[in-house]
Amino acid sequence: MMDRHDIIQDTSLETVAVIPAAGAGLRMGGDRAKQFLDLDGRPLLAVTLQQFQQCAAIRRIILVVPEAEVDPCREEIVGKYGFTKVEQVLAGGPRRQDSVRIGIEASKGKDGLVLIHDGVRPMIEPDLIERVVAAAKTHRAVITALPAKETVKEVDDRGIIRETRDRNRIWLAQTPQVFRYADILSAHQKAAREGWEDATDDAFLLEQMGISVKIIEGSEDNIKVTTPHDLELARALSRIRSAKQTPH
Repeated sequence: MMDRHDIIQDTSLETVAVIPAAGAGLRMGGDRAKQFLDLDGRPLLAVTLQQFQQCAAIRRIILVVPEAEVDPCREEIVGKYGFTKVEQVLAGGPRRQDSVRIGIEASKGKDGLVLIHDGVRPMIEPDLIERVVAAAKTHRAVITALPAKETVKEVDDRGIIRETRDRNRIWLAQTPQVFRYADILSAHQKAAREGWEDATDDAFLLEQMGISVKIIEGSEDNIKVTTPHDLELARALSRIRSAKQTPH
């Protein structure tokens, strides 16, 4: 029996990608936000966008960046690298969830599905994008995640262990995450009205509304670049990927 939140398959749904990249990147240090740092000769954000540009499952892209970077992004990234699927480059808000809401509202429901992916996850591959979009045409909401490998401890404010969680039931959320346009718009607007603070992932908002969210396994390479160590790891992964793709 299908869950009351599941729906029948609809393969006709088109997908818009909303890419939030409006963070200040404070943990990275330096004088420029991490999404614009160099990753093997290109801005990190350009590496992310390339994966969506070449993915057949994505019809169009809405990019959300810091206000001061809107024009430079249009010229130095979207124009320079020929990202024809990028339909809009918008100024983001003070928090990630504000930037995501701005992107969703700007999409105006022209596509049935909204895919949300962090601009600072450059090692995403088109195959994973296609898999999560395909799953979202059967399930009402889908996210990518990885099963926990380590033992998970819950602690109190003093750092004292309160409980050891069942590792077999713990998954570490990633993006992309894909939702029905009406669902994710309603969830973000409700969060804004009611002051839900600092939702670090969009699936949480749907969970709060009682909507079931399906998990599919993501990729260990699909790292989020937050620290200098993450950037070095992304560079190493990029070199490995390039070597595999180079004919010998």
